[in-house]
Amino acid sequence: MSVRALFLDRDGTLMVDVGYPSLPEQVELLPGAAEALAALREAGYRLSIISNQSGVGRGYFDAAAVEAVHQRLLDLLAVHGVPIDDAEYCLHAPEDGCDCRKPSPLMIRRSADRLGVDPAQSFMIGDKASDIEAGRRAGCRTILLDPTGAGGTQADFVCRDWEDIVQAVRRITDRPVAAGSRTGSA
Repeated sequence: MSVRALFLDRDGTLMVDVGYPSLPEQVELLPGAAEALAALREAGYRLSIISNQSGVGRGYFDAAAVEAVHQRLLDLLAVHGVPIDDAEYCLHAPEDGCDCRKPSPLMIRRSADRLGVDPAQSFMIGDKASDIEAGRRAGCRTILLDPTGAGGTQADFVCRDWEDIVQAVRRITDRPVAAGSRTGSA
């Protein structure tokens, strides 16, 4: 089996989207995210955060604030036994015209290279069209996290919550995710 990963958007995917989080106390995991990631990691997926954090480029806060929020997220996931293998953050404002900001696939490709994973065997999971486009351009399968279920992007799967994400990954992987490893019903 080739090495594979879940490339994960941060705000609105792993944690509640509060706009421009700059303080560790603003970090709140989305319901079921940690449990789902634990099950998916057990099924052989490496985990990488891929996130635009334009608050730095816009002058709202500095890179140290991004690092503090990131560390709090890592700490909360660690409580559930979920280590994150890699992370890529774009700190540029949209108007900066950088090469890394999603929907560019650059952050995914760099992370995939560091982790030694095959994007074609991996997923990009996010809550915005730019996440899905970045994943598609990197060669990943894509999952849109949309609590309304409406979709509206070209994602391979549209899921309402993390339980649905586990089921979507389970349907197309060669190593099923253990049903008892997550919350909710099958």
